[in-house]
Amino acid sequence: MRYAIVTIAIVALLSGCNSGESNQVQADLPVDKGSVGAGWGNNVTMKGNPLPLSGLSSIKVGQTLSPAMLSSTELKPVDISETNGKVRIISVVPSLDTPTCDVQTHELSEENNGLDKDVELITVSMDLPFAQSRFAKEAKMNNITFLSDYKEREFANSNGLLIEPLALLARAVIVTDKENVVRYLQVVPEITALPDMQAAMQAARELL
Repeated sequence: MRYAIVTIAIVALLSGCNSGESNQVQADLPVDKGSVGAGWGNNVTMKGNPLPLSGLSSIKVGQTLSPAMLSSTELKPVDISETNGKVRIISVVPSLDTPTCDVQTHELSEENNGLDKDVELITVSMDLPFAQSRFAKEAKMNNITFLSDYKEREFANSNGLLIEPLALLARAVIVTDKENVVRYLQVVPEITALPDMQAAMQAARELL
């Protein structure tokens, strides 16, 4: 029964995969301005159906972002806690091969009003680095760093952002300051909805 539910959920998540029509899709996607807690005991929903979160710890505003090794599109290990002295917007998506994740990533890249000159823009997902690289190339997107959590799920577990039944990351936006302290966080309650990216960008702008 559990596997049937997971299969249905994945089909729902992947339905209407990106076909290069982001602007058309965006108009039909709601923006969820709410947020839920991360980690054990918390849930996100998919079309109203609850999906439990898990992880070794829970990300919170005011705390230092936990170290976690991810893979770059060149298959090199990258520690997400390394800020390089920059304010960062970390956009977390379940899969780039879905319309909501596609729109979320395009908004970060194309509607940041020049923030990408001073703020590091990062997208984290469970997609393989090869898929992330293909997405960036097809979208002609060169102002976002793509990082994959596919290997050990360190980022998901360190922040309580693992959707347990799907083995995917919850949709979230994190803003960290130059010292790697979390200053803004939204864990989107309904994963088929967009996050409030403009609020995250404003939070980043205020840290410069």
